[in-house]
Amino acid sequence: MSTRGPRLEFAVGAFLLLALASLLVLAIASTNGRFGFSQDTYPLKARFTNLGQLRPMAPVKIGGVAIGKVASIDLDPQKLDAVVVLDIDSRYKDLPIDTSASILTGGLLGESYVGLQPGGDPQTLKAGDEIAFTSPAVDLIQMAGKYIFGGTGTSPSPTTTAEPADSPTDASSIP
Repeated sequence: MSTRGPRLEFAVGAFLLLALASLLVLAIASTNGRFGFSQDTYPLKARFTNLGQLRPMAPVKIGGVAIGKVASIDLDPQKLDAVVVLDIDSRYKDLPIDTSASILTGGLLGESYVGLQPGGDPQTLKAGDEIAFTSPAVDLIQMAGKYIFGGTGTSPSPTTTAEPADSPTDASSIP
């Protein structure tokens, strides 16, 4: 039976410490260094008819700069709208009351996020207020379908035939 040398035990211990340190770095990177500790944020609400692929923890941006995140998404049972709660960093507490919110996508197949467009009203949104002006997500597949099939949403019936505008309709005018 062989006994373990101190070098082997040291190497195993060093490897284990390195693995734990790399897991800690990964955890910090994936949570943006926050670890769920309370931050200085305030909630705003927004109603949307279509969320697309928006998910909780998605960023909230103004001009491409992240200023918060999507805290929760619920369905209003009376109006059947999606109610999105946004956690906005308190550094941006002076958002005008006429700020609009849109659901946007970063790139063609990128992540969905909430884009805010500040207005010019001197009154500001307070914690718990609802953003009045919202635009739903754009469904790219539905838009492509409208473009391909003419935007009518219905297909023409097979028995209907269209005549060219300059063709004669009177049989007596045909030689």
